[in-house]
Amino acid sequence: MDTTEDIKDSSHSSLADAWAELQAHADHGEPLEPDAYRLAFADPEFLLRKEIRGIRFQLELLKPELGLQAAGVHNTIVVFGSARFVSPDAAETQLAAARVQGDPQLIALAERALRTSAYYEQSREFGRLVAQYSLRLPQEEKLFICTGGGPGIMEAANRGSHDVGVPSVSLNIALPHEQSANPYVTPSLSFKFHYFALRKMHFLMRAKALIVFPGGFGTLDELFEVLTLVQTKKAKPVPIVLCGRDYWSRMLHLDTLVDEGTISPDDLHLFTTVDTAAEAWSVVQSFYKL
Repeated sequence: MDTTEDIKDSSHSSLADAWAELQAHADHGEPLEPDAYRLAFADPEFLLRKEIRGIRFQLELLKPELGLQAAGVHNTIVVFGSARFVSPDAAETQLAAARVQGDPQLIALAERALRTSAYYEQSREFGRLVAQYSLRLPQEEKLFICTGGGPGIMEAANRGSHDVGVPSVSLNIALPHEQSANPYVTPSLSFKFHYFALRKMHFLMRAKALIVFPGGFGTLDELFEVLTLVQTKKAKPVPIVLCGRDYWSRMLHLDTLVDEGTISPDDLHLFTTVDTAAEAWSVVQSFYKL
């Protein structure tokens, strides 16, 4: 009579055999044609049908959930911001190269990169502050940096955690211009999404705070998504911290919304604006009395 372990081993073997068959086709350059006899879970053509989208939603929700549970990641601090900012060292290198070429336009772009690299450094410092705090906590209370896994501000926050030797999370997204996770993300905590909606859910499911550095459409989308959820009480209140007063004062003129009656004056208190990583961390500490 088969034991439970025998049944498990048999199941794993069947799964492995199914995927090995698919891999063999790929290795030999053989196209995978629709095949009614192929096991459903090992049939890419079947899984990618539009009718199976709901199941793909479930899989994309479940895979990171199980992975993060297994790693003991229960609480995150999410950092958003531009993927285009570079580190001060990289900006200095760009500027030196531009000056050698003598092209005024390249010099202007490199000077801007050097100016905005200050945000990269603040994001990296914020990652360090969170990681250093978490070092002394039991696993279930640790706070983990979580980013979109890309370059720029995201890389900087993951890098700050990496500087201290603390794992950090990446929730990357498949885009037409393919990007891979930055080198400072913990590989076992690096997840790739197809659906923005499922990715956004995972950003918020464990988030104890949202730190938003200057960024473009994606950053603004994520910021206003969270503001809307908190405003409508679909999500619990968490610190929402905008880092970079000069940028956000020029970008956001939300008093206009109050003046026109489209939001209430209290909605302006849903977020706090600061300038430095230390100030951002202080807001989080005050909110949770850390």
